[in-house]
Amino acid sequence: MGPRAIMIQGTGSDVGKSLLVAGLCRIARRQGLTVAPFKPQNMSNNAAATADGGEIGRAQALQARACGLDPETDFNPVLLKPQSDRTSQVIVHGRPSATLAAADYMARREGLRSAVLESFGRLTSRFDLVIVEGAGSPAEINLRGGDIANMGFARAAGVPVVLAGDIDRGGVIAAIVGTKTVIEAEDAAMIRAFLINKFRGDPSLFTPAMADIERMTGWAGLGIVPWLSAAARLPAEDAVVLGQMKSRGDGKIRIAAPMLSRIANFDDADPLRNEPNVDFLFVPPGQAIPRDTDVIILFGTKSTLADMAFLRAQGWDHDILAHARTGGRVLGICGGYQMLGQWLCDPEGADGPAGEMPGLGLLQTDTTMQGAKTVRPVTGICARTGLAVSGYEIHAGLTRGPDGARPFLQLPDGPEGAVSPDGRIEGTYVHGLFAEDRFRSAWLEGVRAGASSEAAYGASVEAALDALADGLEAHMDVARFLALAEPPGWRG
Repeated sequence: MGPRAIMIQGTGSDVGKSLLVAGLCRIARRQGLTVAPFKPQNMSNNAAATADGGEIGRAQALQARACGLDPETDFNPVLLKPQSDRTSQVIVHGRPSATLAAADYMARREGLRSAVLESFGRLTSRFDLVIVEGAGSPAEINLRGGDIANMGFARAAGVPVVLAGDIDRGGVIAAIVGTKTVIEAEDAAMIRAFLINKFRGDPSLFTPAMADIERMTGWAGLGIVPWLSAAARLPAEDAVVLGQMKSRGDGKIRIAAPMLSRIANFDDADPLRNEPNVDFLFVPPGQAIPRDTDVIILFGTKSTLADMAFLRAQGWDHDILAHARTGGRVLGICGGYQMLGQWLCDPEGADGPAGEMPGLGLLQTDTTMQGAKTVRPVTGICARTGLAVSGYEIHAGLTRGPDGARPFLQLPDGPEGAVSPDGRIEGTYVHGLFAEDRFRSAWLEGVRAGASSEAAYGASVEAALDALADGLEAHMDVARFLALAEPPGWRG
């Protein structure tokens, strides 16, 4: 039958495209197809490392997992990592290509079409089915010229489209019908069907609207997908989940993490958020870190110096230093590890605007940003517990200092990270450690005796992917969706 492809586009950002693709990938795999995810262009500071030292969007790594695959750079050939409100680092085929202002990228993105089609071609030569995820919305007609993420890709590669609308936002009928109204007729012809996502309540109440949308668009309705609880158990691509700490009497370990302006790879928190022994809180800007927190975690950031200034502007530096002075624990991961040191220096603007500034001074280390970026999967040993660990690094800095003599990890190529003399301040460049069940359990036990856990995070992710697939099979016409997939029709 040959390779086939189909694309999910959305009426807007955050309508659930990433998880729809993940669930549909799992369904295709369960049906015996070899299937791969593909997102031509992604914008996210949540990245995953590939085995060959590249990086892709974290959502595509989850979709790959749904397919039973390891992350590959071809799954996401263009990744934009925002460094400020107007500039992003451009990653092409897993490697940094340039740092561009938004207007400059828009002027140059059409030149990346060949890289996108190259990756897509390799995937369609290897897999029975490629499920493509769009970005944003095709209704953003101001971005249509030079587009490589939505209809520009679909038409160039000849890939049919299913349009997803988010009813939870309201106005979904207008969003779907309006999309056909504003896009070019040739673009609208690429759309074969639509589906409704995130429905709450009695779906029979929306059945007449499905017929109305079909009549006004000429597209087939594939179903009304409810708000699936499994989605909440899977890593979110860009939305930090806010929460509120419970009363102190619950006996849980209380962990707080400031929401930095360029926070990156905050999915490191997901295994902790799912722990029965942990009460986890992301602290939004403008709010103080609760004083009765047991551990403060500083997660990664795409621009360490800028977020160090942002952290101080919120007054979080005072909260963190007071927490440490009273015996509290602090863990820094990647950019957060850099902030824990004495000095941050970026002479060439490798990680944002060039400059230097003091860090929090909780670790005797200094960090210098470098143009060369370290991106790699790693395995090693936790220095404190002796447990085997695995994770990945994505960073541009080199951190050295006396506290590095007490490493957080021992990797095959040497010690990694740093720990304060009293063991309460820890820093590491390695992401993904908390997904390791034995490490997470031992780390929690180190925070408080008796807090070890038997939770199995990897198994919970697999179960959530299966439950997501089950929900889609129950509420959308999956057979028709798969039948809509077509062999790529290259149009150049």
